[in-house]
Amino acid sequence: MAMTSKQRAYLKSLASKISPILQVGKASLTPELITAVDEALEKRELIKLSVLKNCFDDPRELAETIADRSHAQVVHVIGKKIVLYRPAKKAPKIELPRP
Repeated sequence: MAMTSKQRAYLKSLASKISPILQVGKASLTPELITAVDEALEKRELIKLSVLKNCFDDPRELAETIADRSHAQVVHVIGKKIVLYRPAKKAPKIELPRP
């Protein structure tokens, strides 16, 4: 399901208040990172990741790959910060505005 610009803007406003909870480092994408992202998305639904300076991969490509592997949606990539969203399977907390 594609997100509307209104829904994306709403999620961006929520994400501006949270700090990055995961970091992508020199090892780039590892199975452990994907597992951690998956678990964090299930608990929080909206997460922010930080790409460290020693990771030479493009943050936009990383965001797409992580989102694809964790079945999430990329909300926003700005600089070296990535914001991902996926509604929780049990009891979703974030209610998106109607399209």
